[in-house]
Amino acid sequence: MTADGTSRRDILSKSSSVLGNAFLLLALGKSNAADAFDNRISDKYNDRPKQRGGQPKDLGIKSRKDMFGEDYQGLKHCGNGPNCFCSTESPEDDPGHYIPSWKWPEALSKTEAFEQISEVVNAYEPGQGNIDGGGFKVITFDKNKGYIYAQFEALKNGYIDDFEIAFIDGLGSNNVQVRSSSRLGYLDYGVNAKRLNFIANGLRKKGWYAPEVSVDNHQNYFIENGAI
Repeated sequence: MTADGTSRRDILSKSSSVLGNAFLLLALGKSNAADAFDNRISDKYNDRPKQRGGQPKDLGIKSRKDMFGEDYQGLKHCGNGPNCFCSTESPEDDPGHYIPSWKWPEALSKTEAFEQISEVVNAYEPGQGNIDGGGFKVITFDKNKGYIYAQFEALKNGYIDDFEIAFIDGLGSNNVQVRSSSRLGYLDYGVNAKRLNFIANGLRKKGWYAPEVSVDNHQNYFIENGAI
């Protein structure tokens, strides 16, 4: 027993708790660093718990249903929140999430078009527009089938967004379908629009038709996200 009445057992218990918490934080930091993308702009927030969310199981080209229950081939539906854009949504049924498909120059083959997509996506700059500072990684790329899937991470909290570009038979001979979506939360504070616009701009420089997401065509999205 110490002079202030604290037992040796209490002191050892508190010391063990402090050490345990310290080791937990150290392990968390190491785990986050191991899971982080190599092209992140900083390691400053590695000690923070990351909220990546689970990868959706229904990404890719699949049979979907429109609001009338009719089947079609498309990318994953967006949810209700203003945190997603997808070109296979219907402009009539879901104008808030719909964006036009992108088109490659007719002189290119599908394989050449997806080589250009890969080049532009891999040249993405983490931190541009103050987004995606946690970096990104291309998870799947098949230039012959015409599909690319990448994940982008927020720097501080580790939120992961999913990004896809796909060629779908029957939706245009030189069209690609595009989807960018947050996994968690309701708002995205303009992140998906900034990401799409950066990649679209890179493709426009190569002669593509890839219109910008703007206040003119998605006013409600920008108002809800406080991005005006």
